[in-house]
Amino acid sequence: MPDAVDSPRLSIASYADVLRHATDWKSKLESVKAEPPVPGKTWYAYDILANLWHLEKLMEQLPEGSLEMFKGGHIADIGAADGDLSFFLEQFGTSADLIDWPATNWNGLDGARTLRERLNSSKVAIHEVDLDTQFDLPSERYDLVFFLGILYHLKNPFYILETLAKRCRFCFLSTRIARQTADRKLELEAAPLAYLLAPEECNGDPTNYWIFSAPGLIRLAERCGWNVLATYRVGDTEQSDPSSADHDERIFLAMESRY
Repeated sequence: MPDAVDSPRLSIASYADVLRHATDWKSKLESVKAEPPVPGKTWYAYDILANLWHLEKLMEQLPEGSLEMFKGGHIADIGAADGDLSFFLEQFGTSADLIDWPATNWNGLDGARTLRERLNSSKVAIHEVDLDTQFDLPSERYDLVFFLGILYHLKNPFYILETLAKRCRFCFLSTRIARQTADRKLELEAAPLAYLLAPEECNGDPTNYWIFSAPGLIRLAERCGWNVLATYRVGDTEQSDPSSADHDERIFLAMESRY
């Protein structure tokens, strides 16, 4: 079984190097994940590392020198699933806090714990934090936080974004957004709005709560103490709505804290 963490720290001179190493890491993960994490449970079903290719579009908009945020430093990976991203970035010399909640994690965090065991030199710290409470973060300061695909699952987006802004310098965020309501009767794109989902309205998942318009999400981030440095949108970028699987749109933000 490959031991990626024991290898020398990976060097990166450009974001293309990050993606090249991520491709190699995916192959290693396939071997590490050949067996289930524990009997009766499965690995997280979606490709977390695919987000790195979307982040490339943000990196292209950021100032020269922004790649330094990937080199060492202290990161938080929030809503991390099995921790694929945390364990990957550890190879660049980062120290990582993997933050998730067993009750809403795909496999109750057994995947993350098993992956850390199989990568037997990993020092990624796994923390159980319920983000729907008045939570606290496990560390006082972070250089970079990855907050990907989790915001619309949380009851109090204002609280978490403000909490992160006070403790984190940079943030990559992604979440689902919408341009119009599902019945096409109300335009959302033109105003800073948030749409509150019914319990089974989106993917039959009652933990889906808020779908923002793009202007609504950006205003929320700015009011919580973030400067939005770059944006990138994927999916149905013409007729997206809050609930339809075939009209799903996501937005990626690169943000810097004003704190």
